[in-house]
Amino acid sequence: MDFFSRKNRILLKELVKTDFKLRYQGSLMGHLWSILKPMMLFTVMYMVFIHFLRFGSDVPHFEVALLLGMVMWTFFQETTSMGLVSIVSRGDLLRKLSFPNEIIVIAVSINAMINFLINLLVVFVFAIINGVNISQYAYLAPLLLVELYLFSLGVAFILATLFVRFRDIGPIWEVVMQAGMYATPIIYPISMVMEKSPLAAKVLMLNPLAQIIQDMRYLLIDKANVMVSHLLVWKYAFIPYVIPFIIFIFGYLFFKHNAKKFAEII
Repeated sequence: MDFFSRKNRILLKELVKTDFKLRYQGSLMGHLWSILKPMMLFTVMYMVFIHFLRFGSDVPHFEVALLLGMVMWTFFQETTSMGLVSIVSRGDLLRKLSFPNEIIVIAVSINAMINFLINLLVVFVFAIINGVNISQYAYLAPLLLVELYLFSLGVAFILATLFVRFRDIGPIWEVVMQAGMYATPIIYPISMVMEKSPLAAKVLMLNPLAQIIQDMRYLLIDKANVMVSHLLVWKYAFIPYVIPFIIFIFGYLFFKHNAKKFAEII
């Protein structure tokens, strides 16, 4: 079946529109919550970790770096968490229509990307207000967005496949996400870890999300944000860049291998 056929493109478009409309249906603020939610979380993090605990005091514009990191983490969290339940929640559709099942997961990721791009505009406004000088290499940022998207989608494919058979994956993933946020240099700068343990900092930067967030901060906010190439020798520095593509390919193939049995299992 041709994934790019007109019928499948229309289905993908309708799924994206439906999910987007239903996201905050019935709420007074509507889709403004897509901006307000990360901003409210950022306010709490800013007051606790920057204002009181003074995290990132050695990094220029770290408050902007914090907001950027939270917005990127929220995209990953939203894509994977919603992707996890996407197939099960669309079980009725799978039993009625014949179409590539990956369209359901991709629709979820596109919805998350729409919210992410809206939030990214808020980050840029916040950066301008704070006097951030955008790097001349900012044009490389879209490459990092592609890396982030493919990594998130690959993980979503894996989780969606596993959740069809093992519903315990849901609460397990919630714990993983909570631990993962603190294991990724978002609310604290990687320089803080380097002071305590250079080895721990190097291990953290092997995490693709840490690499993507730090590289994005370097390109868009300030060169004081440490990149992978600043910490790791060249023979290890490529690892976090390769992992997202491996995860995406594996996730997609794993999903396709099991997709034929989804309808009967659900």
